[in-house]
Amino acid sequence: MEQRFTFDGVAALYGDVRPTYPEHVFDDIAAFSGLESSNAVLEIGCGTGQATLGLARRDVSILALDPGAELIGIARKNLAEFPNVRFAETTFEAWLGETAAFKLVMAAQSLHWVAPEVRFAKTAEQLAPGGTLAVFANVPMPPTPPLAAEFARLYSQYASSLSGPPAEAWYLPDGPFAKLLGESEYFEPATHRCYPWGRMHNAASYTGLLRTLSSHRLLADDRREALLAALAGVIAVYGGEFKLRYETHLYMAKRR
Repeated sequence: MEQRFTFDGVAALYGDVRPTYPEHVFDDIAAFSGLESSNAVLEIGCGTGQATLGLARRDVSILALDPGAELIGIARKNLAEFPNVRFAETTFEAWLGETAAFKLVMAAQSLHWVAPEVRFAKTAEQLAPGGTLAVFANVPMPPTPPLAAEFARLYSQYASSLSGPPAEAWYLPDGPFAKLLGESEYFEPATHRCYPWGRMHNAASYTGLLRTLSSHRLLADDRREALLAALAGVIAVYGGEFKLRYETHLYMAKRR
Protein backbone atom coordinates (compact mmCIF):
# COMPACT_ATOMS: atom_id res chain seq x y z
CA MET A 1 0.00 0.00 0.00
CA GLU A 2 1.26 3.48 -0.84
CA GLN A 3 2.14 5.19 2.43
CA ARG A 4 -0.22 8.14 2.08
CA PHE A 5 -3.21 5.77 2.00
CA THR A 6 -2.40 4.24 5.39
CA PHE A 7 -3.90 7.14 7.35
CA ASP A 8 -7.49 6.32 6.43
CA GLY A 9 -7.30 3.11 8.46
CA VAL A 10 -6.78 5.10 11.66
CA ALA A 11 -8.84 8.17 10.74
CA ALA A 12 -10.59 8.58 14.10
CA LEU A 13 -7.36 8.24 16.06
CA TYR A 14 -5.64 10.57 13.58
CA GLY A 15 -8.25 13.24 14.26
CA ASP A 16 -7.91 12.83 18.01
CA VAL A 17 -4.13 12.80 18.45
CA ARG A 18 -2.49 14.63 15.56
CA PRO A 19 -1.36 18.11 16.63
CA THR A 20 -2.85 21.28 15.20
CA TYR A 21 -0.76 24.27 14.11
CA PRO A 22 0.09 27.57 15.82
CA GLU A 23 -2.46 30.27 15.01
CA HIS A 24 0.34 32.60 13.92
CA VAL A 25 0.89 30.30 10.93
CA PHE A 26 -2.50 31.27 9.52
CA ASP A 27 -2.06 34.94 10.42
CA ASP A 28 1.20 35.00 8.47
CA ILE A 29 -0.25 33.13 5.49
CA ALA A 30 -3.18 35.54 5.30
CA ALA A 31 -0.88 38.57 5.50
CA PHE A 32 1.65 37.29 2.95
CA SER A 33 -0.98 36.21 0.42
CA GLY A 34 -3.26 39.21 0.92
CA LEU A 35 -6.08 36.79 1.68
CA GLU A 36 -9.50 38.41 1.96
CA SER A 37 -13.00 37.19 2.67
CA SER A 38 -14.43 35.08 -0.19
CA ASN A 39 -11.01 34.48 -1.81
CA ALA A 40 -10.64 30.92 -3.11
CA VAL A 41 -8.22 28.53 -1.36
CA LEU A 42 -7.15 25.04 -2.40
CA GLU A 43 -5.90 22.65 0.27
CA ILE A 44 -3.88 19.59 -0.72
CA GLY A 45 -4.33 16.72 1.74
CA CYS A 46 -6.71 18.03 4.38
CA GLY A 47 -6.80 14.89 6.54
CA THR A 48 -9.38 15.45 9.29
CA GLY A 49 -9.28 19.23 8.87
CA GLN A 50 -6.75 20.45 11.43
CA ALA A 51 -5.27 23.04 9.08
CA THR A 52 -8.51 23.61 7.17
CA LEU A 53 -10.08 25.04 10.31
CA GLY A 54 -7.33 27.65 10.62
CA LEU A 55 -8.49 29.32 7.41
CA ALA A 56 -12.19 28.38 7.47
CA ARG A 57 -12.68 30.85 10.31
CA ARG A 58 -11.53 33.63 7.95
CA ASP A 59 -14.56 33.15 5.71
CA VAL A 60 -12.56 32.24 2.61
CA SER A 61 -13.87 29.69 0.11
CA ILE A 62 -11.93 26.43 0.58
CA LEU A 63 -11.75 23.35 -1.61
CA ALA A 64 -10.08 20.63 0.45
CA LEU A 65 -8.72 17.50 -1.24
CA ASP A 66 -7.89 14.17 0.39
CA PRO A 67 -7.90 10.57 -0.90
CA GLY A 68 -9.18 9.09 2.38
CA ALA A 69 -12.92 8.50 2.62
CA GLU A 70 -12.84 8.13 6.42
CA LEU A 71 -10.61 11.18 6.83
CA ILE A 72 -12.90 13.29 4.61
CA GLY A 73 -15.92 12.08 6.60
CA ILE A 74 -14.40 13.28 9.87
CA ALA A 75 -13.30 16.55 8.29
CA ARG A 76 -16.86 17.17 7.09
CA LYS A 77 -18.15 16.71 10.65
CA ASN A 78 -15.40 18.87 12.15
CA LEU A 79 -16.16 21.70 9.72
CA ALA A 80 -19.92 21.27 9.44
CA GLU A 81 -20.51 24.82 10.67
CA PHE A 82 -18.50 26.27 7.78
CA PRO A 83 -20.50 26.31 4.52
CA ASN A 84 -17.50 27.99 2.87
CA VAL A 85 -15.61 24.65 2.89
CA ARG A 86 -16.19 21.93 0.30
CA PHE A 87 -14.40 18.61 -0.03
CA ALA A 88 -13.26 16.31 -2.82
CA GLU A 89 -12.18 12.72 -2.19
CA THR A 90 -9.19 12.48 -4.50
CA THR A 91 -5.44 12.68 -4.71
CA PHE A 92 -4.00 15.92 -6.02
CA GLU A 93 -2.57 14.02 -8.99
CA ALA A 94 -5.98 12.60 -10.00
CA TRP A 95 -7.91 15.84 -9.43
CA LEU A 96 -8.79 17.55 -12.73
CA GLY A 97 -7.84 21.00 -11.48
CA GLU A 98 -9.34 24.49 -11.70
CA THR A 99 -6.76 26.49 -13.60
CA ALA A 100 -5.89 29.93 -12.15
CA ALA A 101 -8.88 29.76 -9.79
CA PHE A 102 -7.19 30.14 -6.39
CA LYS A 103 -5.60 32.96 -4.44
CA LEU A 104 -3.82 30.43 -2.23
CA VAL A 105 -2.77 26.79 -2.42
CA MET A 106 -2.08 25.35 1.04
CA ALA A 107 -0.42 22.04 1.93
CA ALA A 108 -0.04 21.11 5.59
CA GLN A 109 2.10 18.05 6.26
CA SER A 110 1.20 16.71 2.83
CA LEU A 111 3.28 17.97 -0.10
CA HIS A 112 5.92 15.26 0.30
CA TRP A 113 3.24 12.75 -0.73
CA VAL A 114 2.62 14.49 -4.07
CA ALA A 115 4.42 13.09 -7.12
CA PRO A 116 7.51 15.22 -7.90
CA GLU A 117 6.54 15.80 -11.52
CA VAL A 118 3.33 17.64 -10.53
CA ARG A 119 4.30 18.92 -7.09
CA PHE A 120 5.13 22.47 -8.20
CA ALA A 121 3.94 22.54 -11.81
CA LYS A 122 0.32 21.65 -11.03
CA THR A 123 0.12 23.81 -7.90
CA ALA A 124 1.30 26.80 -9.94
CA GLU A 125 -1.35 26.09 -12.59
CA GLN A 126 -4.11 26.37 -9.99
CA LEU A 127 -2.97 29.79 -8.76
CA ALA A 128 -4.27 33.08 -10.10
CA PRO A 129 -1.64 35.68 -11.04
CA GLY A 130 0.08 36.81 -7.85
CA GLY A 131 -1.21 33.76 -5.99
CA THR A 132 0.65 32.10 -3.12
CA LEU A 133 1.79 28.60 -2.30
CA ALA A 134 1.95 28.02 1.48
CA VAL A 135 3.52 24.77 2.71
CA PHE A 136 3.98 23.96 6.38
CA ALA A 137 4.62 21.04 8.70
CA ASN A 138 5.10 20.20 12.35
CA VAL A 139 8.59 18.75 12.77
CA PRO A 140 9.09 16.86 16.07
CA MET A 141 12.35 17.56 17.86
CA PRO A 142 14.32 14.86 19.73
CA PRO A 143 13.18 14.45 23.36
CA THR A 144 15.43 15.75 26.08
CA PRO A 145 17.76 13.37 27.98
CA PRO A 146 17.46 10.72 29.22
CA LEU A 147 14.52 9.87 26.95
CA ALA A 148 16.47 10.70 23.78
CA ALA A 149 19.00 7.92 24.38
CA GLU A 150 16.35 5.48 25.58
CA PHE A 151 14.13 6.07 22.55
CA ALA A 152 17.11 5.71 20.20
CA ARG A 153 18.03 2.40 21.86
CA LEU A 154 14.50 1.03 21.45
CA TYR A 155 14.21 2.05 17.82
CA SER A 156 17.57 0.43 17.13
CA GLN A 157 16.31 -2.75 18.78
CA TYR A 158 12.77 -2.96 17.37
CA ALA A 159 12.68 -0.83 14.20
CA SER A 160 16.13 0.04 12.99
CA SER A 161 14.69 1.33 9.70
CA LEU A 162 13.11 4.19 11.69
CA SER A 163 16.25 5.11 13.65
CA GLY A 164 17.08 8.15 11.51
CA PRO A 165 15.46 11.58 11.38
CA PRO A 166 11.64 11.66 11.27
CA ALA A 167 9.94 11.93 7.89
CA GLU A 168 8.90 15.48 8.76
CA ALA A 169 12.56 16.53 8.67
CA TRP A 170 11.94 16.85 4.92
CA TYR A 171 10.57 20.32 5.78
CA LEU A 172 13.53 21.60 7.79
CA PRO A 173 15.44 24.56 6.26
CA ASP A 174 18.37 22.27 5.45
CA GLY A 175 16.08 19.50 4.18
CA PRO A 176 15.01 18.54 0.66
CA PHE A 177 11.84 20.64 0.44
CA ALA A 178 13.47 24.05 0.87
CA LYS A 179 16.04 23.16 -1.79
CA LEU A 180 13.41 21.87 -4.22
CA LEU A 181 11.22 24.93 -3.80
CA GLY A 182 14.23 27.21 -4.21
CA GLU A 183 15.11 25.50 -7.48
CA SER A 184 11.54 25.55 -8.83
CA GLU A 185 10.94 27.53 -12.00
CA TYR A 186 7.32 28.08 -11.00
CA PHE A 187 7.73 30.16 -7.84
CA GLU A 188 9.54 33.24 -6.60
CA PRO A 189 12.07 32.85 -3.74
CA ALA A 190 10.27 31.65 -0.64
CA THR A 191 9.78 33.34 2.72
CA HIS A 192 10.45 30.95 5.61
CA ARG A 193 9.10 31.17 9.16
CA CYS A 194 9.67 28.90 12.17
CA TYR A 195 7.36 28.57 15.19
CA PRO A 196 8.72 26.59 18.19
CA TRP A 197 6.15 25.10 20.56
CA GLY A 198 5.46 21.91 22.49
CA ARG A 199 2.81 19.65 23.98
CA MET A 200 2.78 17.26 26.91
CA HIS A 201 2.43 13.52 26.36
CA ASN A 202 1.93 10.50 28.55
CA ALA A 203 2.57 6.95 27.38
CA ALA A 204 -0.94 6.46 25.98
CA SER A 205 -1.10 9.73 24.07
CA TYR A 206 2.41 9.36 22.64
CA THR A 207 1.99 5.80 21.46
CA GLY A 208 -1.41 6.79 20.05
CA LEU A 209 0.29 9.49 18.03
CA LEU A 210 2.88 7.02 16.74
CA ARG A 211 0.10 4.69 15.62
CA THR A 212 -0.99 7.34 13.11
CA LEU A 213 2.43 7.71 11.46
CA SER A 214 2.71 5.94 8.13
CA SER A 215 6.21 4.72 8.99
CA HIS A 216 4.90 2.95 12.08
CA ARG A 217 1.73 1.76 10.32
CA LEU A 218 3.86 -0.13 7.81
CA LEU A 219 5.80 -2.05 10.46
CA ALA A 220 4.83 -5.66 11.02
CA ASP A 221 2.13 -5.75 13.69
CA ASP A 222 4.18 -7.67 16.25
CA ARG A 223 7.20 -5.44 15.70
CA ARG A 224 5.12 -2.26 16.05
CA GLU A 225 3.36 -3.45 19.21
CA ALA A 226 6.65 -4.48 20.82
CA LEU A 227 8.17 -1.08 20.04
CA LEU A 228 5.19 0.86 21.38
CA ALA A 229 5.04 -1.23 24.55
CA ALA A 230 8.74 -0.65 25.16
CA LEU A 231 8.39 3.10 24.59
CA ALA A 232 5.45 3.23 26.98
CA GLY A 233 7.49 1.40 29.59
CA VAL A 234 10.38 3.86 29.33
CA ILE A 235 8.03 6.84 29.59
CA ALA A 236 6.52 5.34 32.74
CA VAL A 237 9.99 4.83 34.26
CA TYR A 238 10.97 8.45 33.64
CA GLY A 239 8.04 10.20 35.25
CA GLY A 240 5.07 9.15 33.17
CA GLU A 241 4.99 12.19 30.91
CA PHE A 242 7.25 14.41 28.87
CA LYS A 243 7.11 17.47 26.64
CA LEU A 244 7.38 16.78 22.94
CA ARG A 245 8.92 19.84 21.31
CA TYR A 246 7.98 20.86 17.80
CA GLU A 247 9.09 23.36 15.22
CA THR A 248 6.44 24.31 12.69
CA HIS A 249 8.16 25.34 9.48
CA LEU A 250 6.24 27.50 7.00
CA TYR A 251 7.28 28.35 3.44
CA MET A 252 5.38 30.93 1.37
CA ALA A 253 6.13 31.73 -2.26
CA LYS A 254 4.38 33.69 -4.99
CA ARG A 255 3.69 32.15 -8.36
CA ARG A 256 6.04 33.45 -11.07
